[in-house]
Amino acid sequence: MDRPALYITRLLPPPVLEAIPQQYRLLTSPSDDPPTVTELRQGFAEADAVICTLSDRIDASLLSHATRLKIIANYAVGYNNIDVVAAAQRGIVVSNTPDVLTEATADLTWALLLAVARRVAEGDRWVRTGTWPGWRPTQMLGGEVSGKTLGIIGMGRIGQAVARRAVGFGMPVIYAGRHAVVSPPGVAWTQRSLPEVLSESDFLSLHVPLTDATYHLIGRQELPAMKPTSFLLNTSRGPVIDETELIAALEAGTIAGAGLDVYEQEPVVSSRLLTLPNVVLLPHLGSATLETRVRMGLVCVKNVAAVLDGRTAPNQVR
Repeated sequence: MDRPALYITRLLPPPVLEAIPQQYRLLTSPSDDPPTVTELRQGFAEADAVICTLSDRIDASLLSHATRLKIIANYAVGYNNIDVVAAAQRGIVVSNTPDVLTEATADLTWALLLAVARRVAEGDRWVRTGTWPGWRPTQMLGGEVSGKTLGIIGMGRIGQAVARRAVGFGMPVIYAGRHAVVSPPGVAWTQRSLPEVLSESDFLSLHVPLTDATYHLIGRQELPAMKPTSFLLNTSRGPVIDETELIAALEAGTIAGAGLDVYEQEPVVSSRLLTLPNVVLLPHLGSATLETRVRMGLVCVKNVAAVLDGRTAPNQVR
């Protein structure tokens, strides 16, 4: 009997590729470069299972070529890149990789928070120019972190992981979310309305999936509601923020700064953002630790194995 055909759209860390059982037939040798539309169509047409990434657009047109496909294992937690309704109509399972990237993404959120508040990237650029004149009392004054209020929008796994780290900085945590969550012992996380979180937060961190309801969640009305001394952080999805309005707010001093790991037109970044000194820009590094990226891949492999063996995928989303 022919081995099941597995199509992997992008190169994954070596331990993941080494863990793929020999009973699968890899359709291509994965590359770091994104596949072309033609390559995607060919892969989906021939595959029994696909491991794809969040940058791959899996729409109804592409799925119309998938005559034998049983599972799409998305190498991400979010799956807004996949038309899950169209997949379900064709009996194709969609899975994701929850839990395994929670801590890495929370760590990076704090890296952004500290970097933008204390002007770390700006200072690094200055030192590298060789023009830094030495220490001065009024030099590159940033924002205090300890004791300030951390606001979180989206109190799921990652939002809660970010909130847990606030204890070490003595920061009260307020959050807006659909459901109340249980605070750890000795810690008080307070659920508030979105307008209250906007107006009371010194640091506002976004941890929501990209849906119709969260598209441009932060925009023309929300940014002026924030403190002029506050900082906005986004490690979720770029279109959650109306980037045009954010740039205008940063240029006008409506808010103090922003730390961004994702962008509305990713990988294209607005030239106006690139010129702003009060924003820290990262190339979508949220889950980018070797350990996490390997765990994500192994989750995908387990989901594929389950479905091809006739079992339910451990992380099935549709």
